[in-house]
Amino acid sequence: MNILTIVFLVAAAVLGSGGFYLVNFKKKENSEDTPEPKKVESESSAVDKSVLVLEANAKAKDLIIEAKTLALSIKTKAEDEARKIKEDALESERKLSGRKAEIESREKEIETKARTLKAVKEAIEKKQEQVEGFRKKQQEELEKVASLSREEARKELLASVDKELSEEKGKRIKEIEEEIKKEVDERVQKVLIEALEFGATDIVVEHSTSKVKLPDEDLKGRIIGKEGRNIRVFEELTGVELDLDSSPGEIIVSCFDSVRRAIATKALERLIADGRIQPARIEEVVEKTTTEMESEMFKAGDGLCHKLGVYNLPKELVQILGRFKYRFSYGQNVLEHTLEMARMGSYIAEELGVNVKTVRTGCLLHDIGKVLTEKDGSHVDLGIELLRKYDIPDNIIACVAQHHDDSHTSIESAIVALCDHVSGTRPGSRSEDYEAYVKRLRDLEEAATTFDGVEKAYAVSAGREVRVFVSPEKVDDYSVALLAKEIAKKIELEQTYPGVVKVIVIRETRVAETAK
Repeated sequence: MNILTIVFLVAAAVLGSGGFYLVNFKKKENSEDTPEPKKVESESSAVDKSVLVLEANAKAKDLIIEAKTLALSIKTKAEDEARKIKEDALESERKLSGRKAEIESREKEIETKARTLKAVKEAIEKKQEQVEGFRKKQQEELEKVASLSREEARKELLASVDKELSEEKGKRIKEIEEEIKKEVDERVQKVLIEALEFGATDIVVEHSTSKVKLPDEDLKGRIIGKEGRNIRVFEELTGVELDLDSSPGEIIVSCFDSVRRAIATKALERLIADGRIQPARIEEVVEKTTTEMESEMFKAGDGLCHKLGVYNLPKELVQILGRFKYRFSYGQNVLEHTLEMARMGSYIAEELGVNVKTVRTGCLLHDIGKVLTEKDGSHVDLGIELLRKYDIPDNIIACVAQHHDDSHTSIESAIVALCDHVSGTRPGSRSEDYEAYVKRLRDLEEAATTFDGVEKAYAVSAGREVRVFVSPEKVDDYSVALLAKEIAKKIELEQTYPGVVKVIVIRETRVAETAK
C-alpha cells in the first residue's frame, strides 16, 4: 500500500463521515418538513436549520483540512524513512564492496608471497645440493690424494701434534737443567757459604695467625648478629671472610691481603674482649685498629731502614715497607727475608768490592711490589712503577727489576737476585706453600676458561680435578670429548703439579616455561 492510497482512504473516510452527517441532517429536516395536520412552521425554526447546515459544512471543511494535514505528515515521514533505508542500503553496499576488494587484494598478496617462498625454497634446496655435492667431491679428492680416510687423517694429525709437543717439552726441561748446572763456580760457593753464616737471622720462618680463639661458643651468635648483620658489617669494613663453623672454639679469618687479615684479627679480638658487638661498635673498633696498624707499620718500616743503614727514603715508601711485617711468602715473613737478604748482600758486595749501598737498598726494596694489593699484576712490575714514581735511582730499580731474571745489567743486581734465591730456597726458610697452592688452582681454572665455549671452571679436590661447564649453544655433545682432551693437554704442557689432574667437561641444557 503506497502513500497515495493511504491519503485517499483518509480523505474518503472524512468525506464519508461528512456526507453521513448531511444525509442524517436532511432526513431530520424532511421529517420535520412533513406538516402535521393543521400546523404551520414558525419563522424561528427555519433560522435554526440554516445555522446547523453552516456548522456541518464548516465541520466537514475542518475535517478535510485535518485529513490533508495528517496525510501530508504521514507522507513526509514515510519519505524520510524510505530515504534513510535507501541510504543505509547504499552504505552497506559500499562497505561490502570495499571489504570484498580488500579480501581480493590480500588473496593476491598471499598468492604472490607463496610463489616467492616456493621459489626461494627451491633455490636454497638447489644450493644445498650443490654444496653437498661439492663437499663430497672435495672429500673424495682429498682421500684419493692422501690415500687416507677422514678418521685416519685426523688420527695421524693428532699423533703428529702430540709428538711435537712432547719433543718441545723434553727440550725445554733439558735446557733448564743445563742452565742450573752452570750456575755457580767454586769462588761463588765459597763466598755464598760465608755470606750465609754472616747473614742468617735467628728467626726466618713465621706463620700468619688466621685464627681467633673464642672463650665461649655462644659468642658466635653475637658475632653473627640478627640476620647476619654484625658479621656482614665486619666483613665489609675489613675485607675479610670469617669462618665460624670449621674449627670449634675458634674463628678462621681468611683474606689474601695479610694487612687486612692482621687488622681484622686484632679488631675481632678487641670486640670479643669488649663484648659489645654491634655495627656502630664494630665500625669504631675497626677504624681505631686500622689507625693503630698504620702507625705500627710505619714504625716497622722505619726500624727496618735503620737496621740496614738506608736513610732519606720518602715517608710513603717507609710506610709501605712497614707492611712487610704482616706479609708472608710461602710462610716466610717478608720483613725477616728482606733483613736476611740485605745482610748477605752487604757481605758479598764487600768481598767482591762493588757498591754496597746499591746492593743493600736493592735488597730492601726488591719485594715492595708484593704489598701493593690495590693493583693487579706482577709484584716486580708494580714495584718498578712505584719506585719510578718517587724518583729512585735507575741502578736500584734495575736490582728490583732483575731479581728474578737470569741475565743482569750489573753485578749489584746479580747479587740481589742471588741473595733472594738463597734466602728463599735454603732448607727451613719456607715451610708452607699456601700461596703457590692458591696460584696453582687459579692457573688450572684459567687454563680451562681460555677455550671457546667454556663458561665456568672450578678446580676442586685440592687441584686434582677440574670441572668445566660449557655453553650448550657453542659446544655440542660430539665436541665435549675433544675439548676435555685439549684442556688436559694444555695443563700438562704449561703447568707443574703433583700427581694427576682429572678434567671433567659438563654440558647441560635447561628449558623453563611458566604456566599462567
